[in-house]
Amino acid sequence: MKNLPIGIQEFSEFSKGNYLYIDKTEHIYKLLKNKYYFLSRPRRFGKSLLLNTIKEVFKGNRDLFEGLWIYEKIDWEEYPVIKISFSTVDYTNLGLARAIDDMLFDIAGEYGISLEKPSRADICIC
Repeated sequence: MKNLPIGIQEFSEFSKGNYLYIDKTEHIYKLLKNKYYFLSRPRRFGKSLLLNTIKEVFKGNRDLFEGLWIYEKIDWEEYPVIKISFSTVDYTNLGLARAIDDMLFDIAGEYGISLEKPSRADICIC
């Protein structure tokens, strides 16, 4: 019997464990063909897992999707992914603008992009 994926937020964990997974990749494919979406669901409804699954599609991780609907449907080209999560950031001490700035610098570093850090006076969310 397969395990229920309670608390699983990383799509890659499904390939490592014996988890129950309902293939929603056809819906993801259709979602990506359109322009804008606002995802609003209650807590524990799989928003993080959905976004992580989309990230794995954009990163071109085809092997993770073997046996799923989307496996043969796209070109699996790799695209840069920018994920900003406010759930893991303590911006009460830094301030929101500084926290966002730090996240963007970390993301740029992951892609080998060197950015010049602005001074605190330059950071403004208006």
